[in-house]
Amino acid sequence: QLMSYIKKQMDENGLFSDYTMQSLLDELDVIEYYQQPGKAHHLSEITNKQRKLYELMEVPVPT
Repeated sequence: QLMSYIKKQMDENGLFSDYTMQSLLDELDVIEYYQQPGKAHHLSEITNKQRKLYELMEVPVPT
C-alpha cells in the first residue's frame, strides 16, 4: 500500500518527469536521525529539494 501511495502522489504531482520511484526514495533516504539515550535527537539537514518532495507527497517534514 505504501508503494501505491507513493506512485499515486508521484503521478498526481508530475514527479515521474524528474524521478524514478527509486531515485525519489534515494533522495529522501539521505536524511539521518540520531538518538542517544538521555539526549535530544539530532536530524541531519533537510534540503529545500527534500522539503518540497515531502510537501508534494503530503507527508509531514521530519523535525
